[in-house]
Amino acid sequence: MLWELFIVFFRVGCLAFGGGYAIMSLIQRETAGMGWIGIEQFQEIGALSGMAPGSIATNSATLIGYEQGGLAGAIVATTGMILPSLILVVLLAAFFIRLHDRLSVRSAFYGLRPIITALIVYAAISFGFGGQAESGGLFGWETLGMLLICGGCLLAIVKYKLHPLVVLLLSAVAGIVIF
Repeated sequence: MLWELFIVFFRVGCLAFGGGYAIMSLIQRETAGMGWIGIEQFQEIGALSGMAPGSIATNSATLIGYEQGGLAGAIVATTGMILPSLILVVLLAAFFIRLHDRLSVRSAFYGLRPIITALIVYAAISFGFGGQAESGGLFGWETLGMLLICGGCLLAIVKYKLHPLVVLLLSAVAGIVIF
C-alpha cells in the first residue's frame, strides 16, 4: 500500500504545473481509480486541505495517505507529491540563472499561463459540481446555494475589501448553515 501511495502521488507531483488547485481533478481521478476515496469524501478532503496552511494538493496527499496507511501513509504520500517539484527546482535553479534573459524561456513561461488558468477553472467546476452532476442534481438548491456563497465571497473581497481569511471563515459558516 505504501509503495502504491508513493507511486500515485509521485506521478501526480510530476504533473503539478499551476499549483494545487490546477491538479485537484487529477488527484481525484487517480485516487478514485485506485478505489481509495469517493467523490463526496474527496470534496471533504479538498475543503479541509484548502483551509489548512500550505498547498491544497500536498495537504490532500497527506490526508489521503493518512486515510489509507496511517502516519506512514501520510509521510509517503506527501513525499511522493513534493519530491518531483524538489528535484525539478534544484535542477532548474542551476540552469535558470544562465537562461532567464533568453526570449524563448520567457515566452515558454508566458505560454503556460492560459493552460494553467484552464486547469484551475476545470478543477473549480469539477470540484464544485462533481457530486451533483453524477447524482443528476446539478440544477438543484445546492447549486444555487454554492453560487450565492461564491457571489457573496467575490463581493466581500472585491467591494468591501475583507481579508480572505475572514471571507473563508464566513463562507464555511454559510455552508454549514445552508447545507
